[in-house]
Amino acid sequence: MPITLVPDLPAYRILSEEGVMVMSPGRAATQDIRPIRIGLLNLMPKKIQTENQFARLIGATPLQIDFQLIRMSDHESRNTAADHLESFYRPFREVEASGEKFDGLIITGAPIEHLPFEDVTYWDELTRVFAWTQSHVHSTMGVCWGGMAMAWHFHGLEKHLLEQKAFGCFRHRNLAPASPYLRGFSDDVLLPVSRWTEVRQSEIEAMPGLTTLLASDEVGPCLVEDPAHRAVYVFNHLEYDSTTLKDEYDRDVAADKPIAVPANYYPDDDPSRAPLNRWRSHAHLLYGNWVNEIYQTTEYDMALIGTR
Repeated sequence: MPITLVPDLPAYRILSEEGVMVMSPGRAATQDIRPIRIGLLNLMPKKIQTENQFARLIGATPLQIDFQLIRMSDHESRNTAADHLESFYRPFREVEASGEKFDGLIITGAPIEHLPFEDVTYWDELTRVFAWTQSHVHSTMGVCWGGMAMAWHFHGLEKHLLEQKAFGCFRHRNLAPASPYLRGFSDDVLLPVSRWTEVRQSEIEAMPGLTTLLASDEVGPCLVEDPAHRAVYVFNHLEYDSTTLKDEYDRDVAADKPIAVPANYYPDDDPSRAPLNRWRSHAHLLYGNWVNEIYQTTEYDMALIGTR
């Protein structure tokens, strides 16, 4: 089954060329099927790149997905054209007022790790988003800063600044092979990481109700389940393209910023060589498992989401 995207959205063409099944809303409306409705609250500055990354993973499942793009209401993006936001995104204020519900919601990361959560300009609205998910979203996935923000809001779980950026591809251990989110996962997986902050396993263990599913001895927890809030937190970037870490590295080198070569990413750690993508299969597994778990547990009548 395909993912439903507006034909003018850049992801429609890009994913079609990659062989991902995509469908226009008009075509989807002719099918007698209840699609899984998933929203993307996109907090990243490069919104088109982020749309493509998540749509690629969500669209690879065997279910029809109605993919909706959401932005913060008053925050102005300096990296994405205003006409793109106007054409394809809905402000959260509008979504909230409509009363509509979602089977799933992804809240992305944002490059504001150095700020205390309460100092983020749109923090008040984001806390409304978190509260709204409890009555209007069946399952929420917070990614990197988005996951840390959710864990702070719901549990008071601290984020800690790192002395050096966790940057590269790092080995992670599968701590819960029986978890529905980790079906098909290897015991040991290599995953991309790019962040200046961390949450600590010892503090997660002190929080009742949180369970770490994937973790690294080098860079800490990666995937944490929060059943009470119907949420999972992914602190690393399985959605990244093959060259995303390279683009970040080249950007900082060009800006003369101190940056280490991303670990375990380039062959022989040589930035002149093309990097290899060694996480793609597990990225598809994680997002496919998440969508499948939503499909298995969500309400057929969407009006009942968040009511029981």
